[in-house]
Amino acid sequence: MFNEIISKAKTIAIGGHVRPDGDCVGSCMAIYTYLVENYQDKEVQVYLEPFPETFSFLAGTKYVQHEIPRDKVYDLFISLDLSSKDRLGFSEPLLEKAKDSLCIDHHLGDHTFANHNYVIEDASSTCELVYQLLDKEKISKEVASALYLGIIHDTGVFRFSNTAPSTFLAASVLLEKGIDASRIITETFFRKTYEQNQVLGRCLLESRRLCEEQVIFTYMTKKMMDFYQVTTKDLDGIVNQLLETKGIKLAIFMYEVKSSEYKVSLRSADDIDANKIAMFFGGGGHKKAAGFNMCGTPFDIVNNVTRELEYQLKGPMA
Repeated sequence: MFNEIISKAKTIAIGGHVRPDGDCVGSCMAIYTYLVENYQDKEVQVYLEPFPETFSFLAGTKYVQHEIPRDKVYDLFISLDLSSKDRLGFSEPLLEKAKDSLCIDHHLGDHTFANHNYVIEDASSTCELVYQLLDKEKISKEVASALYLGIIHDTGVFRFSNTAPSTFLAASVLLEKGIDASRIITETFFRKTYEQNQVLGRCLLESRRLCEEQVIFTYMTKKMMDFYQVTTKDLDGIVNQLLETKGIKLAIFMYEVKSSEYKVSLRSADDIDANKIAMFFGGGGHKKAAGFNMCGTPFDIVNNVTRELEYQLKGPMA
């Protein structure tokens, strides 16, 4: 499917979701590099919002565009790691105008915005799906590095329940390409700046437990982010750290995106379905990781979602 779709296009645009994470950036740069290396006759461009500097080691990131050209119509638009076109953000008009479109994704949702879809909702990552589509003999070290980045970020370095045997098989092939797996894991997943550690420390210190200590939540306001001189990209990993707390079934982390509006991230353990909760409030994601936006104070938001949590938590609410 992939090769046939690519063969018909002379100009190709690639886009991922707003606030791009490791899987988004990895999948976008993997396809970009693969096409540049193996289809020299095609014009290829990636459109993404600014992403963490730690991902800039990937080949081709210096060519990523953060604005779209006027009156440009591509033969093909490839959307990666998103289940609705509005999640493309600034690059959505390019999808709308493109002559053809392909969506590669592993999120729950309605993917009918694209003409062609390669969607497996229980896959570990979009990068694993991209790996499945590519000619393994043509995957270079640079492409392999991008794919590995996405896989380790969306599996929590192979710890999350979405990690399958196929994930390890893909990782083993990528390792054979000569990638520096240790560096990718350390520098992009675990390494933190001093400011990031300060923010993480404050969030953990001010976290609270609810629902008979089965739920934990914390938050970060714009004022707090300004004080520590951090951006939303510096908040990655906080919700995952909350979930590491013993006895916790659901972790909630929220940060203010504009006055009194918060981006809410959920991470779940055991049988809690974070996606069902997020979808009720207009968001989405996966069973173990999902999110949505909501207006109000952090405590208002937690109180509003408590009813939805109650349906899945064992025992009465605290």
